[in-house]
Amino acid sequence: MVERHLIEPSSSVLGVIVDEVRQSPLLALIIFVPVALVVERLMPDSHTLLFLLSVVAIIPLAALLSRATESVAAKTGDAVGGLLNATLGNLTELVISLAALQAVQYLLVKASLAGAIVTNTLFMLGGSFLLGGLKHHIQEFNRVNARFQASMLFLATIAVLVPSLISEVDQPPAPAVSQTLSLGLSILLIVVYGLGMFFSLRTHKELFASVSHGEEEKKPWPMTLALALLVVVTLLVALVSEIFVGSVQVAAEHLGMTPAFVGFIVVALVGAAAEVTTAFSGARANRLDLSIGIALGSAAQIALFVAPLLVIVSYFIAPDPMTLQFWRGAVTMMIVATLAAVLLSNGGRGAWYAGVMALALYAIFAFTLFVLPPANPL
Repeated sequence: MVERHLIEPSSSVLGVIVDEVRQSPLLALIIFVPVALVVERLMPDSHTLLFLLSVVAIIPLAALLSRATESVAAKTGDAVGGLLNATLGNLTELVISLAALQAVQYLLVKASLAGAIVTNTLFMLGGSFLLGGLKHHIQEFNRVNARFQASMLFLATIAVLVPSLISEVDQPPAPAVSQTLSLGLSILLIVVYGLGMFFSLRTHKELFASVSHGEEEKKPWPMTLALALLVVVTLLVALVSEIFVGSVQVAAEHLGMTPAFVGFIVVALVGAAAEVTTAFSGARANRLDLSIGIALGSAAQIALFVAPLLVIVSYFIAPDPMTLQFWRGAVTMMIVATLAAVLLSNGGRGAWYAGVMALALYAIFAFTLFVLPPANPL
């Protein structure tokens, strides 16, 4: 009896994992995680190969993190679920950015943050409108929730604009002033984000109910499996992120890219791979509220929580504190992307051509950054 008791949970967990891989072929890429770790040990100077392997390896890890977080949140309720989403929803980008901070690659960190905001608001949101609209003609969504998320994102872009503007005046202040300003704004943004979660999950949660009716979400994993995977996958993401950050500079030169383009486009897309898949699937299932919540909610989370948190953490793990000062092109792209999200979410209805326009704007930004990267690292 004891032996049987020990075997059954193991086979149950294995069955859950096998079923998940069957439902999400993206998880088959998990094989590249050990491959990347082995190659890093055997051929540490093969930077381009290590860069490509780490990019592919991060994709299934991000998918597992997203799925495990959803399962834990489903078991703990809205309040704890909101806190989990704040701390774990963008864990892939956060771990990559922490590794880049320790390597003093501030340009890569800021490019990945700006790219994540633009990717979520234009690529993810635009793709959801396009794919959902092609199947369902016209889709409705809760515009109160969409406009709330877009407003929080707009507030964050203004906070980023302020330290970037003061560096452009005739007599720019000393670096210490910019660091102090960025630290104060970071604390303010985290407080605002916390109050925003309390507003949407507690005091006015009735305003944020979904208006779309589609297929049900996936069945959540057992709590033990979800928590175990959160720990294991987080460690693997940290290991793969070190490989990525260590190889990105040399690999970018060999591939004709700059760290800014890699951070703005590649890191943002790789880190959001799991969320993009969920958002697109939700739109196709006529659950546009889910897609918009993922896209705008993740963008607001990056701007109001992840970026300020990195500024605070940089005081402890980096040689010099990071600031919220971005190059002008990145600030412009974030503001334009935020305004586009406000316009797209204003009517409460979505159609496929709205997605085309958002994706076209994203393509313009990506091509411009590839051809004309920022000249001065920050």
